[in-house]
Formats: sequence, C-alpha cells, structure tokens
Amino acid sequence: MILFSTKRVRCGIVLALLCSSLATLQAQSTTSRIVSAASAFLSTLNDKQRQSVVFAFDDDKQRANWSNFPIVMVPRSGISLKEMNATQHAAAMALLSSVLSPRGFEKVQQIMEGDEINKNTDTGPPRGGNNGGGPPPGTSGNRPPFGRGPIFGKDLYFISFLGKPSEKDPWILQFGGHHLALNITIAGEHGVLTPTLTGAQPALYTFGGKTVRPLGGESDKALALLNALDDSQKKQAILGFHLADLVLGPGQDGKTIQPEGLKASAMNDRQRAMLLDVISEWANILNESAAAARMAELKADLNETWFAWSGPTTAEPEKNITAYYRIQGPHVVIEYAPQRLGGDPSMHVHTMYRDPTNDYGRRFTAK
Repeated sequence: MILFSTKRVRCGIVLALLCSSLATLQAQSTTSRIVSAASAFLSTLNDKQRQSVVFAFDDDKQRANWSNFPIVMVPRSGISLKEMNATQHAAAMALLSSVLSPRGFEKVQQIMEGDEINKNTDTGPPRGGNNGGGPPPGTSGNRPPFGRGPIFGKDLYFISFLGKPSEKDPWILQFGGHHLALNITIAGEHGVLTPTLTGAQPALYTFGGKTVRPLGGESDKALALLNALDDSQKKQAILGFHLADLVLGPGQDGKTIQPEGLKASAMNDRQRAMLLDVISEWANILNESAAAARMAELKADLNETWFAWSGPTTAEPEKNITAYYRIQGPHVVIEYAPQRLGGDPSMHVHTMYRDPTNDYGRRFTAK
C-alpha cells in the first residue's frame, strides 16, 4: 500500500509538472501570436507614423496618458483609427483580437459603437459637464471645455506602444479614447490588463436590430450577488454613504484605499462563486491564457476579497443598475460607477479595473 501511494504521489507530481509546462507553452504561444500581430501592424506604418506610435517603455508621461474623457478634452498620443488607411485599420483590429478574448474584443467594439451613436444622435455628455474621473489637465472645477474638433465617434480611438513588441522584453499596448483605456502589458509569458477603464454611453442601445449593453454582465451579475446575500450580509455590504464616481480612476496611479463592505470569507460557497463570476467580467477581457492565470490568482485571494455597494438595490428589467459597487482584494480593485450628471445614470457607466500590486505589469518588469 505504501508503494502504491508513493506511485500515486509521483504520478500526481508528474501530472502537475506536465500541466504547468503545457500552460507555459500555451502562454508562450499566445505571446508569439500577439507579437506577430503587433509587428504586422507596425509594418503597415510609415517611418513618421511609427515614430509617433512607439514610445520608450519607461516613458511615465505616456504611460499615464489615458482617460475616460473625449480626446478633445484629454488628447491621446499615437495614431487614431481615423488616421489609418484600410490596411492599417485591419491590422490594428487583428492586433486587438489577438490580445483580447472574443468577448473582450466584442465589448471593446460595443463601447466604440456606442460612441458612434453619441456622434450621430448627440446623446453624449452635456457640454461643460464633468464626465467623471476628475477634470483633465488645464481645466478646473466641473466645467472643462471641449475645445475644437470632433468629440465622439468610433474612429477617435488611438493605439500606441511603450517599448517595442518582443517575446522576451516587456512592452505595453495602449488602446483607447472616450470611455475606454486598455493598458496591456506583455512580459514574456505574462499578460496584464491593469489598469484598464471601460465605460459606456449609451449603456443600452439598439444595433443591427439587437439590444446591446456593453457592460450588462457587470451590472446584472453584481445585482444578482447582492440579492443572494441574506439580511445580515447586506447590512455589511451596503455602505451608509453615497459614492458617485471612480475613486481610483484616471490620474490616480499608486493611490490606495481601505477595503469596505462584506468580506468574502463571510459568504457561502455559492455567493463566493458569484463574486468570482462578477470579477471575471473584467479579467476575461484579456486572452484565454492570461485570463486563466489571473482568475487563478484572484480565486486564491477570494476569502480576503471585499464587496461593497452604495446606492439603489434594485434595477429595472433589462437595464443597468444605478448604484456604485466596489470589489477589493490583495491583487484587485474593481469599481462600477454610474454617472448622474446629464440624465439617466443607468445609461452612462464608468468602470475601473486595477491591481495595486501589478498595474502596468510592474511585478514582472521591475529590474
């Protein structure tokens, strides 16, 4: 029996090593595919365009040059989709598709399509209104100017790189514009999505005869979790004060906050699974290999993760919640913040996804 047990242990160790090796090979294969797509995109640019797109990896100013504001309020660097020809545009979309999951790529496209609706129907933020995330540079108070030029549209999204695409050396892909800021660090086999901002306005619209809610899962799953809590748990989760916007949004790199609400260790197994499912709406934006590694990390942290809610505890059927919520653990901070200025807060949503220990992949890039 001892011999049999020893063999079983050895088989288990071998199996674990094989699984680890397969996961590493899969991650390396994913990295190779992403680097190839990035290089293919860069090859479509002329010398002047490449110089405007590729920044030094340690360029801290460019690293922090992202926002939820339209580009006329916070100008982005790099090259916009509007400036690209058809070949360049197709290569840029192929790059995004390679680095994101199918659902993540769809979510990004839905956010951008919503901004096209803003352009065509003038449903965007009122001129002079604060669009959340704090006023942009050069403005003050709640009335930042819009300046000149187009405000909305799915072609007003920019792509840039910090560092050159490499399978070995770390680099960052940035893609964003109004209500979108992807900061994706590739460091060997590692892929890191934080910090990333996703938003939506309108957060519900019709496209191609179908109802679209870019952040519908983030809303529905969180409300389902809240409803799954008992009265005692709700008293802990629901905060006694109002939160209206992102606490750790643009311009807040390095800032830390104290966890609040209900700790997952006080939840039952079903509730913890639901919490992990809410988190997956952000973690699973990235490709399968990186998302799997991220979800494993966050699952290991789950008992030390908190869930907090501020605002109404109900929502209209098929519409988004109008409450703020936050999920915070040792390696994650997620915020969901409906915007109350300029109309229905269920139609204008900001969200933030951070890892206080690894934003911009610093855990894998520190020298």
